Amino acid sequence: MARVLVIQHVAAEPLGVLDPMLRQRGHRIRYVNFARHPEAAPGLERYQGLVVLGGPMQVTQTREHPHLVTECRLIEQALARGIPVLGICLGAQLLTHVLGGRVGPCPRPEIGWYPVHPTAATPEDPLLKPIEQAQPVFQWHHWGFDCPGGAVSVADSPESGCQAFRLNGHAWGLQFHLELDERLIQRWLRLPAYRRELFDSGLGISPEHIERETSELLPTTLALAEQVFGAWLDRLDGPRQRLVLASR
Repeated sequence: MARVLVIQHVAAEPLGVLDPMLRQRGHRIRYVNFARHPEAAPGLERYQGLVVLGGPMQVTQTREHPHLVTECRLIEQALARGIPVLGICLGAQLLTHVLGGRVGPCPRPEIGWYPVHPTAATPEDPLLKPIEQAQPVFQWHHWGFDCPGGAVSVADSPESGCQAFRLNGHAWGLQFHLELDERLIQRWLRLPAYRRELFDSGLGISPEHIERETSELLPTTLALAEQVFGAWLDRLDGPRQRLVLASR
């Protein structure tokens, strides 16, 4: 059993499908929601894994959101300790920032379903190797990142560059949202702030269009999420835990 610290920025962006996967394996989760407790100062001493979720803020907005500095320190500690790290969307951008990589505006926002492509390193990646060809995934971001120095790009996009990277076999950053199920996508499309962001993006995409694509594309993405997150969870499992799971 591992204790996993989960950094959450807004109520609408939880662990999603990763939550029951963690609990099924017997791991314990502690959420730190900086929207509710911006002054929180969690430590990593009692944790064996770190997940940093998405959010509407940008990595440079440390004056408006001082907790981003706290998060960067947590990521630095996790990397120094070599514990499994997973950054999703904003979490991946923060991981990139800590590693000295470029984080900044995309050529255009990506909201809805967009394909990611494998790279030369994808077939050997423990998490992303199921992506053997262009794979539609759900996106919601205005900013992106370059693959940071020392890391390996394991998914990319011709339009927006690096979409996922791995560092030293224990840290991954994913720009896209494999954690979302249909309920969460529907929630985003109905929240006023998210709808306004979609309409203001200039993409000309309606919530109804995204809903139609979700009905078609989500089942394949959920299967991918099971593989990708399952491989990350394998890094939390000690030999005893893996033996128990294998016997089930």
